[in-house]
Amino acid sequence: MNTMDQLRSGQLAGARRLALRCGLTEFPREIFGLADTLEELDLSGNDLSALPEDLARLHRLRVLFCSNNRFTELPAALGRCGSLDMVGFKANRIRTVPAEALPPALRWLILTDNQIDALPSAIGRCTRLQKLMLAGNRLQALPAELAACRALELLRMSANRLEALPDWLPALPRLAWLAFAGNPFDDRAETAAVEAAAIAAVEWRRLSLHDKLGEGASGVIHRADWAQQDGSVRPVAVKLFKGAVTSDGWPHSEMAACIAAGAHPNLIAVEGRVQDHPEGTSGLVLALVDPRFRNLAGPPSLGSCTRDMYAEDAAWPLATARRLACGIASAAAQLHAHGILHGDLYAHNILWDGEGNGLLGDFGAASFLPPDEPDQAMALQRIEARAFGLLLEELRSRCQPADDSEHATLERWADLQARCTQPEAGARPLLAEIAAALAAA
Repeated sequence: MNTMDQLRSGQLAGARRLALRCGLTEFPREIFGLADTLEELDLSGNDLSALPEDLARLHRLRVLFCSNNRFTELPAALGRCGSLDMVGFKANRIRTVPAEALPPALRWLILTDNQIDALPSAIGRCTRLQKLMLAGNRLQALPAELAACRALELLRMSANRLEALPDWLPALPRLAWLAFAGNPFDDRAETAAVEAAAIAAVEWRRLSLHDKLGEGASGVIHRADWAQQDGSVRPVAVKLFKGAVTSDGWPHSEMAACIAAGAHPNLIAVEGRVQDHPEGTSGLVLALVDPRFRNLAGPPSLGSCTRDMYAEDAAWPLATARRLACGIASAAAQLHAHGILHGDLYAHNILWDGEGNGLLGDFGAASFLPPDEPDQAMALQRIEARAFGLLLEELRSRCQPADDSEHATLERWADLQARCTQPEAGARPLLAEIAAALAAA
């Protein structure tokens, strides 16, 4: 984090990145002194409600974050910034998005947790758009012109007021990660799925929480002891959910998907639902994951946008990759069979032990497939097939084949990967077919 004193004194001359979080109520004009170098500007966590009309003077600016401020309208000045391709205005008070506010080079737009009830049709002109984050607004429909954004790969539109999914959505050729839970059209499927899943109630008084294992946007996970009826103690993990909307949607939708997913060796087992928490907090009791398991990759960077970041030395034998790919495909296929779309099928949401044993986690973007519309449900599953195809590509490209036979197997994987990621979404295989093909390879 930088300071205004550093900016005013000239200490930041030549800076490519600037982050100011100091109660700003107006855009500091001193920032223009960095116009020839500044590429990333973070003004999140201030009290800003406007940007200067001459913002385009920052002619090298590519990334702008203005989350957690007081904006009520997406500033029109953004649309005049020719190099700007990533815009983040999460958790403001934005109600309107003017057409002129959309930069021509826009690639990543974050408008999560605002009060937007409509998007302009001009968004269809943003043909470079890859990532669109709209969860937690008041949208009743998406503009039909968005179908022209054929580069779109990730779409978050959970926790809105959508009455239906657009017919054109599943046909977007590059869409791989989709979240739509918490809308009126998905609520009934979510409720029915939870009611159908048998899950034990775990009294809060029987849980003793210890150290924190992790924290995400939707909740906090603790290591815990669960006192059994026979007097024994069972080590578990407890996830306590937050109430606020996340970048993916509502925490209650995540909890519902975890409950409805069912038991599978490549999913983290749900042991029960927390009951009688003194503050009414929702929570799940989960199997405690062996500490040798770690994330397969890191999340996308600002530069990679939608693709995960692997360690430079990430590599593995074919047998290891095959075990991992088979397990994750099987888990995803079970989710689909249980009416669930994971929505975030990424390496950074897979825990693995380095030997090919993997666990697919993070159900924050999970949604429920429409039970009464089988054609649409199949189309949505084929969106996730593309996500798996991209994961398979990442695993395959880091394999170390030992002989000609393994080279041949990788060639068959390449064919499967191409089928999963082909632009014609309706021709992609379902996850159950993918899992069977991997098992037979």
